[in-house]
Amino acid sequence: MRTPYLEVTYRQGKPFAAYLYLDRRPGDRAATTKRDGDLVIDYAPDGRPIGIEFMQVAAVDLSAVNRVLERAHETSLSANDLSPLSAA
Repeated sequence: MRTPYLEVTYRQGKPFAAYLYLDRRPGDRAATTKRDGDLVIDYAPDGRPIGIEFMQVAAVDLSAVNRVLERAHETSLSANDLSPLSAA
């Protein structure tokens, strides 16, 4: 399994958008997307979550992210894992 990784896009030095890539298999693409509060979760055709988009980059709720990860049987994140969101 691949470790989740965070991609942050900045605009004028501030975090503008962020996406947390989860474990993906070759060829995985989002088949469905569901909103869970300020999170948008992309699901593969077999129902596995493959990514989480953060709608409110400056106010990401770590416990909400970890609930999604727990349901996906992924490792929980720490506040440090999301620290790039507040770096600017």
